Amino acid sequence: MFRFRSSTASLILCCSAVSAITTVAINAFYGNRFEPTSAVIATESAETSDTSGIFNADGLTPEEVVNTEVYLAVNRSVVNITAKAVRGVLLELQAEGSGSGSVLDKEGHVLTNYHVIEGSKTVSVTLANGESYDATPVGADPVNDIAIIKVDAPPEELHPVVFGDSRRLKVGMRVFALGNPFGLERTLTTGIISSLNRSLQIHSNRTIKSIIQIDAAINPGNSGGPLLDAHGRLIGMNTAIATTTGQSAGVGFAIPVNLVARVVPQLLAHGRVIRPEIGITRVYETEKGLLIAQLKPNGPAEKAGLRGPKLTKSRRGPFTIERLDRSVADLIVAVDNSKVTTADDFLGYIEDKRPGEEVVLTVVREGKKQKVLVTLSVSEPIDRVGDE
Repeated sequence: MFRFRSSTASLILCCSAVSAITTVAINAFYGNRFEPTSAVIATESAETSDTSGIFNADGLTPEEVVNTEVYLAVNRSVVNITAKAVRGVLLELQAEGSGSGSVLDKEGHVLTNYHVIEGSKTVSVTLANGESYDATPVGADPVNDIAIIKVDAPPEELHPVVFGDSRRLKVGMRVFALGNPFGLERTLTTGIISSLNRSLQIHSNRTIKSIIQIDAAINPGNSGGPLLDAHGRLIGMNTAIATTTGQSAGVGFAIPVNLVARVVPQLLAHGRVIRPEIGITRVYETEKGLLIAQLKPNGPAEKAGLRGPKLTKSRRGPFTIERLDRSVADLIVAVDNSKVTTADDFLGYIEDKRPGEEVVLTVVREGKKQKVLVTLSVSEPIDRVGDE
């Protein structure tokens, strides 16, 4: 379980770290305090006869019909993922975590969160039929917390999820979360979309935008599971909760399906997302803009003539003193005439481009504004599945 502390709550990526799954003995706790419902129905039938028109032939309300139909349509598309890793240097300890995933196709590709399988040595997937299969990594995008693994299972046992469109979502829409909280396979919870276009910081201080906020209960083990609309279509991937207790508090977050749909083809084709590279490896955020702190040697920015800090050396007697002069570094104030004030905004703008495209940076150099044309190159991989 991964926590991100704030002043009021923790943000927990909902993958469950477990060493064993304990049987939930509900009957042992409640005893015989629940009476057969038939007696209750019989005594209240006269009082409720005037509302019988809202029930269908199975005694379900329209809302219950939607709930059951969504579950019947999609539950076989949800898998349970168990990831095992070895921790420690001198003393090796086995660590095990669990999460959820969605079947993408009949070839055995499974969608999940990167943090579910991050650092794992072995990964196994349990399908709806109860059969478990060893999984192999296909690709990962740590920046967006998305990964794809593959199982060699019979096509008839694989039931792909249907993609929806997260652009059509509205606050207040009903949603359905399917997953394996605490190892309880294919658990359904319901709720609504509480907000849209949230930002969520996941990996290396990088922020995912357009996050979906929901109040459907998601807990450790739900990570990587599908968020569905009332038609049973995938609209997001459950990834985190905000909580002060470690359990669901009605504030959950899901990665929008349109982001998933953009990333998945690249992971299937290349094993990673091929992003544009500008060659600026570090900046300082200031009130006036982004001060370049470090350039990639021979990278696009350096080739375009952008300037970073200059290392100066001076002698004092027998000693050589080195000093980093930041006053000569360029201050970035805009990209393609769009003002930028944070490193995340800057990176987000660059990543919307493609390798080979050009961007115009407006920089302040020696007190004067000037524009610099930079041709973007191909970025290097950030991480790979299973790397430590």
